[in-house]
Amino acid sequence: MIFPIVAYGDPILRKKAKEINADYPALDTLLDSMFETMYMASGIGLAAPQINKSIRLFIVDASPFEEDEELSEKERELVSDFKRVFINAQVIEETGPEWAFNEGCLSIPDVREDVFRQDTVTIEYYDQDFKKHTETFDGIVARIIQHEFDHIEGILFTDKLSALKKRLIKGKLANISKGKVDIDYRMKFPNAKKKR
Repeated sequence: MIFPIVAYGDPILRKKAKEINADYPALDTLLDSMFETMYMASGIGLAAPQINKSIRLFIVDASPFEEDEELSEKERELVSDFKRVFINAQVIEETGPEWAFNEGCLSIPDVREDVFRQDTVTIEYYDQDFKKHTETFDGIVARIIQHEFDHIEGILFTDKLSALKKRLIKGKLANISKGKVDIDYRMKFPNAKKKR
């Protein structure tokens, strides 16, 4: 099942999501639907709040970065088969120098901006089988994880922009919330009368 993606302006994107347990109903079906939704929208990550579920769950498939020539060979190899489910994730530590990367978000279509994040993240999470992991990631994989983790904390990448950048995109963000945006995937707009 393909879910509509919740657009900027919906209050669910600002809530700190709740933990779930291994008895969460139809978790496997939900995960399959989330991957299907993400792929249909050409995404590399998707968090549950983006499909109107305020739970601490996000998915990542970094393989589209395999073709990115700006990445080192080691990084391209890592992303080629990096597909993970993160449940009840908690960031333990973010370290390393901050670096800028042009980020976008399925909930904020047609807006891309450079965001500074630290290079390395250590995260504790459960996988789809509720097996616990504590792992450290760096580079582009760390960035994707940090971006998706922010979603379950009620944070959007636009929150990390300078005051000037925020002012410059304010009109675009207002239009997105009203559904005044050209997209090729289903979305739910908080301030629009019709759904796409």
